[in-house]
Amino acid sequence: MILTYKVKHQLDFSVQLKQAKQVAKFAIRNRDKLSSKHVSHIGLKSCISNQILRKYGCNKKCKKVKRVKLIIPNQGIKYSEGVVNIPCLSVVFPFDKQCQKVNQIEIDSTYYYVAVEIKEEPQYQVEGWVGVDRNTNGHCAVAACTKTSKVLKMGKKAKHTHEKYRSIRKKLQRLDKLKKLKTVKRRESNVVRDMNHKVSRKIVNYAKENRCGIKLEDLRGIRKNRKQAKSFKVHLNSWGYYQLGQFIEYKAQLAGVPVQYIEPAYTSQRCHKCGRLGDRNGKAFKCPHCGHASHADVNAAWNIAEKLLAEPKAEHCSKSVSPIAKAMGVYSQRLHQEEDWCNGSTDTPRLALVQMRPTRNPTALAVGGCQLYHAIMGL
Repeated sequence: MILTYKVKHQLDFSVQLKQAKQVAKFAIRNRDKLSSKHVSHIGLKSCISNQILRKYGCNKKCKKVKRVKLIIPNQGIKYSEGVVNIPCLSVVFPFDKQCQKVNQIEIDSTYYYVAVEIKEEPQYQVEGWVGVDRNTNGHCAVAACTKTSKVLKMGKKAKHTHEKYRSIRKKLQRLDKLKKLKTVKRRESNVVRDMNHKVSRKIVNYAKENRCGIKLEDLRGIRKNRKQAKSFKVHLNSWGYYQLGQFIEYKAQLAGVPVQYIEPAYTSQRCHKCGRLGDRNGKAFKCPHCGHASHADVNAAWNIAEKLLAEPKAEHCSKSVSPIAKAMGVYSQRLHQEEDWCNGSTDTPRLALVQMRPTRNPTALAVGGCQLYHAIMGL
């Protein structure tokens, strides 16, 4: 696996950076002359100028150059015992990260960007799953573990952070301070990035300690749905679900923790106790069938953790899964506790049974239920 580390330096590379910018401009103007012999008059070392020529000359979409970094390939780097040596620039600096080799180094006026190759740990046999529900409101991540039966709520300040910087941006836009807007935007992204790093680290460490895998929802294309309120679109467009998923994935890959993605359908609407659709009102969830009531995000996290990736055997489904849940692709590991839900259960509150509203036409309900059952079972 390849990771990039950022190391701060105190050296002056202003001359080399100006030369690199001239080489990049030459590559854009002369895309058929991508060799260091054509830019030897600029004075930049050939191993660096070759990388810049290929980067900007082969990119046909690039029309203008603003900032250029010095790019040193693996051939121009010597690494041994925690020390990196760059002979072409006469630079030596300590690098204490454990790695197999250094692939590439990019240098700007402040930092070294060191791309290294790190050995991954082999994945272990999972003993349970940690389901992670990523949210726009409330806690940005809620995790539920099937092995320990514990729930972790993390990242509560995400919504407050977005609302705080949104109000600041509104004021700056009224005052027409566009340069300050970029600073505020960068500050917000740094705060959210730091929070996502901490949340992902906690999830991966918890899964590794309990020898569990991690399950995430496949949320690709979630912003393409136009059936959203305008007030919710603000939170949806500032939602960093992809960044959090990427952080969890690469940290788990380094730690040997298996990560799998599931379909997000009905994870926030289905009761994880009986497998039927319930009523969700904001962050409150209540199932009118079994009487289960809990936090909506916690219920979704349990659904993600308990949702199987492959269809189980027929004898397992026939005993513990209702036909409607089977048609929806629901195979919960907790359904054996409610397999006799129609006869009453010891963990079903009596209040929930009393509050169930009877239909005015029981015959129509029975006929409709039979038709639905036959349609699901293919009869």
